[in-house]
Amino acid sequence: MRTTIDSAGRVVIPKALRDGAGLEAGAEIEVELRDGLIEITPAAVPMRLVTQAGRAVVEADADMPVLTADDVRDVLERARR
Repeated sequence: MRTTIDSAGRVVIPKALRDGAGLEAGAEIEVELRDGLIEITPAAVPMRLVTQAGRAVVEADADMPVLTADDVRDVLERARR
């Protein structure tokens, strides 16, 4: 897909690509230059290791969306293509 850079240096990521990457308005992203290409990825959510009921559990430092069985199935299907 083709888009343009405005005079302030902003780029609009087409909706189909935002949807495919799971990006919503206000989402934080990482922007890097690698081998001459600009790479945009969703920002990682900080995590910490805590103990609950004697077990190590990873907790996110931010609210995370609920992961459904359909979400997992969709990711698996996309990975298999």
